[in-house]
Amino acid sequence: MIKDLELSECLDLLRNNYIGRLAFVSHGDPYIVPITYFHDSEEKNILSYAATGHKIEAMRRYGSVALQIDEIKSIQQWRSVQVHGKFEELHGSTAKKYLHRFVEGVQDTIIQKKGISPKFIQDFSSRLQKRGIPIVYRISINDINGKFRDD
Repeated sequence: MIKDLELSECLDLLRNNYIGRLAFVSHGDPYIVPITYFHDSEEKNILSYAATGHKIEAMRRYGSVALQIDEIKSIQQWRSVQVHGKFEELHGSTAKKYLHRFVEGVQDTIIQKKGISPKFIQDFSSRLQKRGIPIVYRISINDINGKFRDD
């Protein structure tokens, strides 16, 4: 039987993961793409970044987005959280501050979840330089709900 997660369980799922699927609308069509994210529990939002492109242009145009995070062990044992919120692009020193918070947060989450220091952190700056200045953004959370099955 599928049941609702409590808010605290939803927040735990957000906090203990760093890969989710971002849903947004572009030209009247829905799109879903995987992203790396950090749940900033202090400020109650989701942090991420991207290169300029389709996703960023669409979110600038229509700021309502959703993020889904899953932990799936089997067809009968899984947990899933969906966040609805508003896209906000960050600029200047604010963007730099939140990009730093994102990097540290993702790194800490990976260390806690997997017990290893992520290798992508060393390559983070060099990859960004190749792609240009990243667009740092946050999703202000409007609603969180979750479901689980544990048969």
